[in-house]
Amino acid sequence: MAGESSSDLTIIVHKNPSESHLSELGIKSWPKWGCSPGKYQLKFDAQETCYLLRGKVKVYRKNSSEMISEFGAGDLVILPAGLSCTWDVSVAVDKHYKFESTSSSSS
Repeated sequence: MAGESSSDLTIIVHKNPSESHLSELGIKSWPKWGCSPGKYQLKFDAQETCYLLRGKVKVYRKNSSEMISEFGAGDLVILPAGLSCTWDVSVAVDKHYKFESTSSSSS
């Protein structure tokens, strides 16, 4: 029997990571993305790590009123592959982001 795998998908939020940690990750070389306030249906096919320069987001399970995370400016966030959710953006988002490679060759 297949279980509800989406319940195992946890969003990790690091509040105010150190400048040295951000430098190690190379955040400033990552692409940028932004959005206006509103609600967005999102599906993450690959794990995404992002650092919010500005914004405020509440994340809800897809088709649910259950809030599963909340983050904003200054937070380093790891969103798991396979997550389907709704972002409720109350303050416009500006972020650096990076997707983890989905191709892993273990031969």
